[in-house]
Amino acid sequence: MNSNFNINNLLRDNIKSIKPYSSARDEYKDTTDGMIFLDANENPFSTDVNRYPDPQQTALKQRLSELKGVSTQQILLGNGSDEVLDLIFRAFCEPNRENIITLPPTYGMYNVLANINAINTIEIPLTSDFQPDVDEILSAAHSHTKVLFLCSPNNPTANSFKADAIAYLIEEFQGIVVIDEAYIDFSKKESWLSRLNDFPNIIITQTLSKAYGLAGIRLGICYASVEIISVLNTIKPPYNINQLTQERALERLNAEDTVAKEIRKIVKQRKTLRKALKSIDYIEKVYASDANFILAKVDDANKRYQQLVEKGIVVRNRTKQPLCENCLRFSVGTKAENEKLIQTLMQLS
Repeated sequence: MNSNFNINNLLRDNIKSIKPYSSARDEYKDTTDGMIFLDANENPFSTDVNRYPDPQQTALKQRLSELKGVSTQQILLGNGSDEVLDLIFRAFCEPNRENIITLPPTYGMYNVLANINAINTIEIPLTSDFQPDVDEILSAAHSHTKVLFLCSPNNPTANSFKADAIAYLIEEFQGIVVIDEAYIDFSKKESWLSRLNDFPNIIITQTLSKAYGLAGIRLGICYASVEIISVLNTIKPPYNINQLTQERALERLNAEDTVAKEIRKIVKQRKTLRKALKSIDYIEKVYASDANFILAKVDDANKRYQQLVEKGIVVRNRTKQPLCENCLRFSVGTKAENEKLIQTLMQLS
């Protein structure tokens, strides 16, 4: 455990004393049938969504608590994971003074959000085998380095970082370590949620956009210590998760068997697709994947990308990313979509 961790040493000064906005539904939570609500300036005529949603998403957090084995007080929900990440910047990083560390190639929104919040980014590239360069990371960190972002399984490389490297970084890094697990449901690796209470300085982010098939509702999840979640709750918008999103998410979380079946299909198709990609002569390397996508190095990424577009198939060209020259990223689709992709790739010249 990081015994030196003290949240007050990391929080921005203005955040330490901030008072959260108190919404009408925070002040009066009982929504028993028959009550007349004249406290929130809502339209009184029913549209099913004329009332403000539960600002703490109580039912949704309770279901996540049951599924993940985490206290509801250790859960924060965001309008997509991007809102969760933005809240982390706002809580811990002083604009124009402090910085974060990212490990390219990785999820691009870390840098975008850093720029929006006027936070400098220190980039420590992954090693040639797409693993964190632990010594370089710790050497680069200093007193103004507040957050380290570890995306595992990583996007766009699709691999997981070694557990011992992550554990060492958590222990030694004197700030917040964010472990982005957007793709963890497709991996055999254990989620760091199992060790959430061992490390007071970690924040684990997950999403319903990938394995749960709910990208359209924009729901991100943050797991952390009660202390950290309390701070993030203080600065989040009062009604950041709308009623329709809460209802749709809860419905999907209750469909455990269906979701598990879909994940198994995707993992099976990932294996089939990866094998087929290896058989194509102009594909030079197909990387291992713990996600719902595959990174592959081709002879000419720009050429192959455009050829696929002309055939009605859109993939992601990652050739401009560090360590990803001439690499394309293929999302795992349905069996029919994957077969069409392979057939098309084999016909290209």
